[in-house]
Amino acid sequence: MATEESSRPASGLGGRRESWDVLVVGAGTAGCYAAATVARAGYDVVVLERKDESEAGHIACGDALKGASKFPETIPRERLEPAFTNTEVDHGRFEIPHLDTVLNIPVPGELAVIDRLEYGRRLIEAAGDAGAHFHYDTVVNDVVQNGAVEGVQAISRGEPFTYEADVVIDAAGALSLLQDKVEFDGTSFDTNVNYSQFSSAYREIVTVEEPVEWSDALVFKPTERAAGYLWYFPRTKTEINVGLGFQMTEEPMQLVEDLKRDLSEREEFADAEVEDKLGAALPTRRPYDSAVAPGYMAVGDAAAHVNPTTGGGIAGAAYAGKYAAEAALDGLEQGDVSEEVLWSYNQQVMDHFGGRYAALDVYNIYTTAYDVDDLMGLLSALPVAKLSEAIYSGSANIGWWLKLKTALKARGHWGTIYDLYRTKSLADELLAHYEDYPDDPNDFTTWRNRRDDIMAQVYEETGAEPKY
Repeated sequence: MATEESSRPASGLGGRRESWDVLVVGAGTAGCYAAATVARAGYDVVVLERKDESEAGHIACGDALKGASKFPETIPRERLEPAFTNTEVDHGRFEIPHLDTVLNIPVPGELAVIDRLEYGRRLIEAAGDAGAHFHYDTVVNDVVQNGAVEGVQAISRGEPFTYEADVVIDAAGALSLLQDKVEFDGTSFDTNVNYSQFSSAYREIVTVEEPVEWSDALVFKPTERAAGYLWYFPRTKTEINVGLGFQMTEEPMQLVEDLKRDLSEREEFADAEVEDKLGAALPTRRPYDSAVAPGYMAVGDAAAHVNPTTGGGIAGAAYAGKYAAEAALDGLEQGDVSEEVLWSYNQQVMDHFGGRYAALDVYNIYTTAYDVDDLMGLLSALPVAKLSEAIYSGSANIGWWLKLKTALKARGHWGTIYDLYRTKSLADELLAHYEDYPDDPNDFTTWRNRRDDIMAQVYEETGAEPKY
């Protein structure tokens, strides 16, 4: 554990220098849960946040929070509940304009729409109360590495800083800069990452004069191409998070103009006022195969811990932060922060939600091979309860009688639905393979090769371009 003296700033080459037990980069959900977990164990932890204190926690997000009752107790639910602005949402409303159809799909479990800035502030406050330190206006520009990652170099409030730490937890978001700086040769860390596996998104918070009729639903609507969709998530009956995104493999959309156009065509948004605007990148890919290197772990969006079909990332980030912190604590106790010691973090992620998200990504790959109108027609023919199960669990059991009824209803889409059932079988096989994620990095290559064989079958079956 760092001593009080060693954690104080000291003059040194390249500016001031500090030493900590654990260093977290980014004050989002994953970063705050990681920092709170470390601090509660009695170790010194600092969170570096590039925004100033008034803006910290202000993140572009759909504001939908699922399963908060099951979040880690590191930050108690009651600390976050005042940010829950709508707890009446119980289904997704899928609008399919060219079929003049609305499909209502139940959402299993607890769901709330939140005030994301208030939620972010409460996370930071709770982690600070647990004993974590926060340095705002701090931009990381390089890592310190000597075999293991040993810290970062940053500009903090305009002054050069070197932050040394036994463990660095990267919670810096999608396409994290740190991953461009760390030398991963000789490690298992997933470097098969590129921009095409991400989406670009933009959202506004708008207020309307009259309550919307769908205040108990998360509203989704496809854009003109399959790689994008619009959302309307009601924070309250008159305050709505509206946004859209597109897969970065496609031609760029004019996000602001496209959203403005759709809003102008919806009667409920006449005379709406915009309160806030923000954009971001979002991972729409499977979680990193490994998010561990000596002295270093990536969490949350920085490790693609996001449901690739819904874009929901808050729950995965919370648990990833906790699991990474627990692995870091093991390393500190043993005086060993090697990949082998930190590997338990990978195992916990894959066992809890990583395998499920990887299976869901198979359906994302499937959609890239089909026309948006065909997909929407198929969607309208599928049983909604099973759709809900598949969207949130990565799999669904569909009996033969239900298959027959679905096939009859989906007349005109039989080829597409046959391909979907074949794809589902491969997604189930992939999910089962993730249940055998190795407990030792020495077995990782064998596991990954078998996973890649399954994915090759997915690409062959769907005709989609390889994503990885």
